[in-house]
Amino acid sequence: MRQTAIWMGLLLSAQYGAVAQTATTTIQREREASATSQPEFIPMTQRERWQFYFKSTGDPLAVAASAAGAAITQWQDNPTEWGQGAKGYERRLGNAYAQHIIRQTLIFGASSALHEDNRYLPSGESSVGTRIKYAVGSTFLARRDDGTRRFAFSRMGASAGTAFISRLWQPRSQNSTGDALCSFGIAVGAQAGFNVAREFLPSIFHDFRR
Repeated sequence: MRQTAIWMGLLLSAQYGAVAQTATTTIQREREASATSQPEFIPMTQRERWQFYFKSTGDPLAVAASAAGAAITQWQDNPTEWGQGAKGYERRLGNAYAQHIIRQTLIFGASSALHEDNRYLPSGESSVGTRIKYAVGSTFLARRDDGTRRFAFSRMGASAGTAFISRLWQPRSQNSTGDALCSFGIAVGAQAGFNVAREFLPSIFHDFRR
């Protein structure tokens, strides 16, 4: 599992490299697309950043995702020191949600200082391949106040920071540097998956309602 997560992180990083390589030459294209297929980008105020932070930390979907993640690790008996039963699940759920809170807090502080906007905005494109590339690339890119995108220092730094901070309460079998890198790779892969879902699910639900 650890090797799979690390490879996932490396593959996604390679994907980011391909996106970043063309980012400079496509800034104007992004602005034109924003003017035609997306609403005009409006940067968040500091008050809106606070609102987004509190909403993201207490989001029922975040709680559900933490519960689902805890259920998976409970089924895998990982880590084994936490055991099974209600107490084991309680520890795993607390671990998952605590990591979510830490990550969102780090993102809030860093994005406020760096003026990065980590909200996911749909691509507005029609090609499936282009939309997938945009969604995966958005894992590694954040918007500036002018609407252009750059490397998401706040998001990626928060994911790495959370992976290492959470080692403080992990049992001995899960508190090494390799375990932190494994956790980081899983977090990056999960974020990419969520972004793809955010890109496609609204249109799928819209078509279903129609």
